[in-house]
Amino acid sequence: MNDNPQMRRIKFRAWHRGTREADYTVGGFFERYYTTWNPEDIAWFERFMEEQDADIIGWALGTIPVPEEWKGPMMDSFLKLDFVKIEN
Repeated sequence: MNDNPQMRRIKFRAWHRGTREADYTVGGFFERYYTTWNPEDIAWFERFMEEQDADIIGWALGTIPVPEEWKGPMMDSFLKLDFVKIEN
């Protein structure tokens, strides 16, 4: 990724959302999965990052339903939340 300006930019945007919760959620998702993404997945993620933090967190927590337009394999991976580290 170090030699890929697009991925460096995406990583920065993923980790600088504006709230700590969104940073960990969106940034953590990026860190966990980006190496497996194809160009379509990357485009999905870039569109995903345009959504409001409150919506993204609501989808992650299941407090608001995921809109049809976002449903699919990428959202399925996101909703696992297997990338969020919880420390005691």
